[in-house]
Amino acid sequence: MDLLFKNGTLLTMTAKGDEPLTRQGALGITGNRIAMLSDDPHTIEAFERAHPALRTIDCSGKLLMPGLINSHCHTAMTLQRSYADDIALMEWLNDYIWPFEAHQTADDVRLGMQLGIAEMLLGGTTSFVDMYFNEVECKPLVEKMGIRALLGATYFDRNADEVLSTMERALEAETSAPEDRVHYALAAHAPYTCSRENIVRGKALARKYGLMFEIHAAETKDEERIIQDQWSMRPVEYLDKIGVLDDHTVAAHCIHVTDSDIDTLIRRGVTISHNPQSNMKISSGIAPIEKMRQKGARVTVATDGVCSNNDLDQFEELRSAIFLQKVSTGSPLAMPAYEALKMITSNGARAMGYEGGMLGVLKEGALADVIVIDLRKPHLQPVHNIVSNLVYCGKAADVESVIIDGRIVVENRRIAGLDLEELYDKIGKAVRRITSEIKK
Repeated sequence: MDLLFKNGTLLTMTAKGDEPLTRQGALGITGNRIAMLSDDPHTIEAFERAHPALRTIDCSGKLLMPGLINSHCHTAMTLQRSYADDIALMEWLNDYIWPFEAHQTADDVRLGMQLGIAEMLLGGTTSFVDMYFNEVECKPLVEKMGIRALLGATYFDRNADEVLSTMERALEAETSAPEDRVHYALAAHAPYTCSRENIVRGKALARKYGLMFEIHAAETKDEERIIQDQWSMRPVEYLDKIGVLDDHTVAAHCIHVTDSDIDTLIRRGVTISHNPQSNMKISSGIAPIEKMRQKGARVTVATDGVCSNNDLDQFEELRSAIFLQKVSTGSPLAMPAYEALKMITSNGARAMGYEGGMLGVLKEGALADVIVIDLRKPHLQPVHNIVSNLVYCGKAADVESVIIDGRIVVENRRIAGLDLEELYDKIGKAVRRITSEIKK
């Protein structure tokens, strides 16, 4: 169905220089593209005449903006929300997370994925870069739920042969078109859990099929020590030395980096995914993303997994990212609101492999991933600066409707075709079974 959103405030994320960041107007969608963006009554009327079966939605008092992009998460880890808190990273992984995952079935992972996607959709996230297991089994579910995704098949040394062979079979068996909403990626867990050979194998497979490649990098002091002891190099230096850093790589965290490391990431065109709340919770440190941004790095902001966050709220995440940079640099000028907002919109699109302004912006010809935010909330009034209100006061619950690929997926805070109560019951049963098995 062709769609027309009228009388809204448009935040296009395309403003340059002194151009206004927002304007009043209308947005028209045909197929999966934005076909009209205008404040001219004649242009709007012409669009209406050209599309007689148009559905028109009044957006008075509402903001239309690009859907948010979560550049690094472990979506199915919703099953482990609040399961293991206030624990150091290595103990958290070895004693809690990995034993829990050892008891998960593919069906469990699908349930966790469904819950995570539901949470993201209701918070205005229209695209996500995942890093987890059973991505092949999850792909039909992700497609059905209507979200845009990059499904990164995660591997360690212990399962590299299985994951890489499974992914190659899946890639050979299907024809993926650039316009598809859901694509695969390869995801080596980290340089301390994957051997040099396995990281290179995964990157080679990604290059063979033109896929994005994901990896945790320079996340903790322990990782830095392990790589230094083994290779006499820092993590970013090591990953560059083995040839896996390029413009098709998403490096999550990048906390413990030198100026030389930052220069390397910029030179190679790597997308850096900053995960501030997870990094704070596990006490991993503060990534110097303001320095990275000032130097021209491609920086995005993401939630990481639910059990180290413990939610998938991108508004909250962005606010944390901004405040951390202001306090760590000692400058209130660090990370201006509009520049920060790019990190979960237009910059995030590049983490998905989209170039040329096809995603993460509102403009004619771009993919129709749009969210509608209700500005008539006490915490969003008055409106001195709409971008500041959105970034410093906005909440996931302010998102009223979500359009992805030209289709309304969430309307009036209801997800099309999903019974949340039934999902909660299934999640509860799965978690009780897993935790009882762990205790045996």
